[in-house]
Amino acid sequence: MAFTPQGNREFGYSPSAAAIVADESSRVFLAKVYRWMFAGLAITGGTAFVVAQSQALMSLVFSFYLPLIIAELVLVMAFSFLANRVNGVVAAAMFLGYALLNGLTFSAIFIIYKLGSVGMAFAITAGTFGAMSIYANVTKRDLSGWGTFLFMGLIGIVIASVVNIFMHSEMISFVASCAGVLVFSGLAAYDTQKLKNMHAGAGLKPVVGALVLYLDFINLFLSILRLMGRRR
Repeated sequence: MAFTPQGNREFGYSPSAAAIVADESSRVFLAKVYRWMFAGLAITGGTAFVVAQSQALMSLVFSFYLPLIIAELVLVMAFSFLANRVNGVVAAAMFLGYALLNGLTFSAIFIIYKLGSVGMAFAITAGTFGAMSIYANVTKRDLSGWGTFLFMGLIGIVIASVVNIFMHSEMISFVASCAGVLVFSGLAAYDTQKLKNMHAGAGLKPVVGALVLYLDFINLFLSILRLMGRRR
């Protein structure tokens, strides 16, 4: 039997009602994403701070710094590939494990930068990320057009960072950090809207979306810290 618009109204269903249901579903999904993201950030920040308070732990971390970096890369790639293929518990464990490894390597931040600078950079990052996330949720503008520009900017930052490993140029570091603030601020909005729009059809796990926004937040924080942080 075909359903006419009149028939839909008789059953209490209308396009506006469908939009309301979809919008509520998106809000619930994003709320779960943000909870996982905040959990990951809390683990990373807490681990980094605790490790930085212990000379023995810091020495241990620096002794295995390269293996830890490699383990991070392997885990985040494995997570990206397997997260939607494994059950929620395994996906959550992989995400939180990655956040913990990040915390171990990030402990060096508290040795390099003054605590006040770290706190200020985090506050600015939280404010910027929050503003861009709110914008992505309330704007009627389609942000998908930002994708190509942001991807090109990200590639440029990666190339500049690799080149600067050998050149040690303060100018390149400054420009890359400025670009990082712009790119990762844009990604915070772009990825938020993308997750909001795609979650229902893709069957995406909230913890997968959390990793995307977690990486945006972390990279934005690092860019701001490099620009404004006062070294010890």
